[in-house]
Amino acid sequence: MFHKKMLFLATLLALSVSANPVDLSTLSGSWHLRVMDGNEVRKARAILDFDADKMFLSGFDGCNRITGTLKKDPNNTLSAMLVSTRMACRQNIHRYVSKRLQETVNEGFSIREDKKYGVEGITLKSAHHELFFKRMEKDSK
Repeated sequence: MFHKKMLFLATLLALSVSANPVDLSTLSGSWHLRVMDGNEVRKARAILDFDADKMFLSGFDGCNRITGTLKKDPNNTLSAMLVSTRMACRQNIHRYVSKRLQETVNEGFSIREDKKYGVEGITLKSAHHELFFKRMEKDSK
């Protein structure tokens, strides 16, 4: 009985999270990838730059510069076919992050506000991956 209640609560939580997608206009700016599929990956230095007005995504996947035009389907799922440079990855963590970040963006993802390890940010969730990003500080010019 306890397991059924927990499954029910988990299902409700999942539905409530996916029912309230993040407004894209609040995403414009740079985001640093911190956690990927439960693994801390800050050292890969992957960054996504969202431009909500132009529906454009760019950044660095840990190995290569990436760019792509965001597309939104009727279910509020975003995706982009990414174009990237072809530089060699330096370490295993860079290869790990590069491959999974590109898979997530190409297969389509939802975005929700999230908090992990006391840090506020966003989570991009696809069918196979979950990526947590923290907003980077804006320049104070």
